[in-house]
Amino acid sequence: MEERIRVGDVMTRNFTNIRLDSTLLECAQSMMKNRVGSIVIKDGDNLHGIITEKDIIWAITKKKCRDLDKIFARDIATKKIVTIKPDATLNQALEKMNKNKIRRMPVISNKKIIGYITLKDIVKFMPSVFEESREFERIREETEKIERSEHAKKGEFIEST
Repeated sequence: MEERIRVGDVMTRNFTNIRLDSTLLECAQSMMKNRVGSIVIKDGDNLHGIITEKDIIWAITKKKCRDLDKIFARDIATKKIVTIKPDATLNQALEKMNKNKIRRMPVISNKKIIGYITLKDIVKFMPSVFEESREFERIREETEKIERSEHAKKGEFIEST
């Protein structure tokens, strides 16, 4: 069934977006208001970047200017953006997300942004993906625990990831 479902069928068409000249404070406020973890920077139908919660936290902790209303979204936004076409399958979208270690992608048609797809959108139609990822996470956690335990026995300290 998943082979027949296309990105264009499940993508969000009415995604949260901001202008190029928006401040980080405006981004954060819009993300909170719309209860989303990322926001698209666009000018008309042209994609210029993406801001995620992680980008905002990075800006707060790393930038010298602590005022969110003095930092512009365009200055810290992810500019090398992985995109996908609406006719791609959900499996193709998932593979692309896994390969690039991302959880969201703009959907592009004729060089214009027409939607946004997230891992959460895919999981709604492919619940098995969620169960598989949970199992991999459990395996990773157990492996890290064993590794930490072995290092602790040797009197070594390792930082967990």
